[in-house]
Amino acid sequence: MQSSAIFPLFYLPPVAYFSGLKELNYNFLIEREEHFPKQTYRNRARIYSPNGDLDLIVPVLKGSKVHTKVKDVKISNDFNWQRLHWKSFESCYRNSAYFEYYEDEFVRFYEQPFDYLFDFNFQLLEWLFKQLKIKPELDFTSEYVKDAEPELDFRTKLHFKKNTTVTDFKPYFQVFDDRQGFKPNLSITDLLFNQGPQAKNYF
Repeated sequence: MQSSAIFPLFYLPPVAYFSGLKELNYNFLIEREEHFPKQTYRNRARIYSPNGDLDLIVPVLKGSKVHTKVKDVKISNDFNWQRLHWKSFESCYRNSAYFEYYEDEFVRFYEQPFDYLFDFNFQLLEWLFKQLKIKPELDFTSEYVKDAEPELDFRTKLHFKKNTTVTDFKPYFQVFDDRQGFKPNLSITDLLFNQGPQAKNYF
């Protein structure tokens, strides 16, 4: 009988990811054995730019998109995507209340090279938990469970193509909300850079 929820490992996950973890009292396993699915938050984060939604995508090596376990997916460093992502964070959040508060620690993820997407995402997740003052026990799946209990299987529930309504989320101040209003369920970095230490009280 499955007792822990299974969550995929995302790149700077959306707010709903952390809300879901809290509802389950952080009793979860990180999926490590699944085949890498294309077009998900596993290598994509959505932030609020002056022009609206901006998706930041970590490029992966071509072969990684076909039947490769997520823990073995390699990042493609053929071009400087890290610099592109960092410049995007700067242009989107430089004027937010708390970007400078986190900047010195956060920038290191965009200055040192990473070979594997799973390692990169996991180190970011550990850093995010630290900033949110959350100390869950982090453990991984040891095999792929195909028929996980639906209410505990979050591997396909959190998808950037699925619509979320504003009413599902408490509004908070966002840098560009005077242009397009409140945008719900962006990357947790949006909440963190705008709310700072108070972000932990959002969930």
